Amino acid sequence: MAEVCVETVDPRIRRTRVLLQQALGKLLETKEFDKISVQDIAEAATVNRATFYDHYTDKFALLECMVAARFGELLAARGVRFDGGCSSALKAMLLGVGDFLAASPGLACERQVQMEPHMEAAVIAVVRRMILDGLEKHPPADGVPAPMLAGTLSWAIYGAAKEWVRTPGRCSSEAMVEQVMALVGPMFAAAHAGAAATA
Repeated sequence: MAEVCVETVDPRIRRTRVLLQQALGKLLETKEFDKISVQDIAEAATVNRATFYDHYTDKFALLECMVAARFGELLAARGVRFDGGCSSALKAMLLGVGDFLAASPGLACERQVQMEPHMEAAVIAVVRRMILDGLEKHPPADGVPAPMLAGTLSWAIYGAAKEWVRTPGRCSSEAMVEQVMALVGPMFAAAHAGAAATA
């Protein structure tokens, strides 16, 4: 499923995928995800079902790619990049996840509960990829596999942001970031401690 989310240089393919993602986004404004069919999406995008299946295996794959694209755009618009050694980028990433989830249907809306695992998979994949890219520049200490650190941090970031969104009368997103950094910051620092000592 992941391969359909990869950016393509062919403008026709990119245009069709954007049309399909926009069509699903528009349909979600008025209809529950589990009641939206591939035919509905194809019609809203003014393409046929065969074209839909040329790009996505099903509506769940489309949803994951739509979420990943929107979340990636939010982080890019904020200039969030993780270089592997700076905790301020983790804070920005965490703030981005919190803001994205707070503005998205699915977590706070019981009607869109079918979307939740796909939103989760898409956001975690984007965060994990960003962290892994950064860890290539500043690898963690010996004995700490970069994929393990990236996976742990991405799940922790998403999980904390999800709990924050679901909390009635929640604190500000900035306060949430500080709370979560108190938890994941030491883990991040420990993973780099050995590398810093040998540098």
